[in-house]
Amino acid sequence: MTGPAPMAPPALALIDVVKRYGAGPSEVRALTNVNLDVEPGEFLAVMGPSGSGKSTLLHLAGGLERPSAGRVLVGGTDLDTLDATGVAALRRQQVGLVFQRLNLVPTLTAVENVMLPLELDGVPTRQARMEATDALARVDVDGPLGRYPDDLSGGQQQRVAIARAIVGHRSLILADEPTGALDSVTADLVIELLASLVSERGCALVLVTHEPRFASWADRIVRVRDGLLVEETRPSMVGDDIVIAER
Repeated sequence: MTGPAPMAPPALALIDVVKRYGAGPSEVRALTNVNLDVEPGEFLAVMGPSGSGKSTLLHLAGGLERPSAGRVLVGGTDLDTLDATGVAALRRQQVGLVFQRLNLVPTLTAVENVMLPLELDGVPTRQARMEATDALARVDVDGPLGRYPDDLSGGQQQRVAIARAIVGHRSLILADEPTGALDSVTADLVIELLASLVSERGCALVLVTHEPRFASWADRIVRVRDGLLVEETRPSMVGDDIVIAER
């Protein structure tokens, strides 16, 4: 008789994470003893005032920065066990990053931008183009595949950035204020798109946002205050406000 199947590790785990900048009297502690698990298929929203540590949390989760203390695990892999090359490879293969600054390569077309992480991992050009085209179709970009970022609208550029974040088999998507430069209609469509990807693909999504209406899409909300994490339940909507019951 076989036993129960082993449980999958969290898509993201932060264990006693501390992040400090500077030293001595000028030291700034951006995060203090943060513990957080995000499960596969979970949509987590991170809220808090400017400078509270939200973006730092996301940068640590994506391996863009190293913690001063504590551990960051992506899909069960401790990032501290990897060198810079290993972290970059894990990020290309497992983690999708979407930022307000889209970081699209201006000299590459829309489809070439999405192909880039695949080609860096040695995927043949033909296969990379097929997968990139599929990812762009998933986010409703098909006409301007051969156009450059500067020739696309803000909404189209953001969709290309999301396609680049989901191409391949990413298990974790990290989005830092991805709607900040978009009009309200396009912003709503982008959040709806990200939420649908979580439900369709079973990946985890961590969204940093200051907008309660976007956080209302999440399964769970955590707030960051002065580098400390306060966990809260799924919000319910009352008019234009979210009401959050703290656990």
